[in-house]
Amino acid sequence: MRFQDKVVLVTGAGSGIGAGVAQAFARAGARVMLADINAEQGQQCLAAIEAEGGQAAFFQVDVTSAAQMRELVSATVSRFGRLDIVHNNAGISGSNDFTADIEEAEFDRVVAVNLKAVWLCMKYSIEQMLQQGGGVIVNTASALALTVLPGSATYNATKHAVAGLTKTAAVEYASRNIRINAICPGVIRTAMLNNHPNLAELEPKLVALHPVGRLGEVEEVVKAVLWLASEEASFMHGSLVTVDGGWTAH
Repeated sequence: MRFQDKVVLVTGAGSGIGAGVAQAFARAGARVMLADINAEQGQQCLAAIEAEGGQAAFFQVDVTSAAQMRELVSATVSRFGRLDIVHNNAGISGSNDFTADIEEAEFDRVVAVNLKAVWLCMKYSIEQMLQQGGGVIVNTASALALTVLPGSATYNATKHAVAGLTKTAAVEYASRNIRINAICPGVIRTAMLNNHPNLAELEPKLVALHPVGRLGEVEEVVKAVLWLASEEASFMHGSLVTVDGGWTAH
């Protein structure tokens, strides 16, 4: 029970990487607050954890709302007594338009979810961690925090910004016993990807980005997140950990 008695908050916990991380933390003994805008998926993840005997709760939240994010952290502490670990994971992909073709509303939408929400989660989590004497935050960035794909300008920009935010906050709070790092996944095989209407055409192109010759699996990212959150990574501050099959090294 690697995380026995730890309290973990996971945003974007309803599906994909977030759901996998939340369930893994619960299996390892943590009490987990699941946060997602999709109540149905959040409740499904909660039911899966409880079916295995884990302890969790679900909080429906719009991660772009400061008031709701403040309430989420408060609710986590009220329910479980403290906040030890945050997986700051919620995010969206955005459109596939080139830079000059992106609509302002689309730009604002992606920035709100992928950048502002990451900052809001860090802001209120750090405030709580300072009060209790420390904690760990693992942000979800992307391989596209370290490189780019044409047609993903807004997504690329937000993930580069998450990398900068991670590093800055890590330096600011390292002396206060708060560790902040980020994972940078490549293309991971999630239900969202598997349900893509053009998957047959798209998949070979995505696989070709990865020298390992395949896409990543959710469990491979989950293991990296739990390791970063553990004491095994105690000297890591401001690191961007790639889980990308060699994409950004290529």
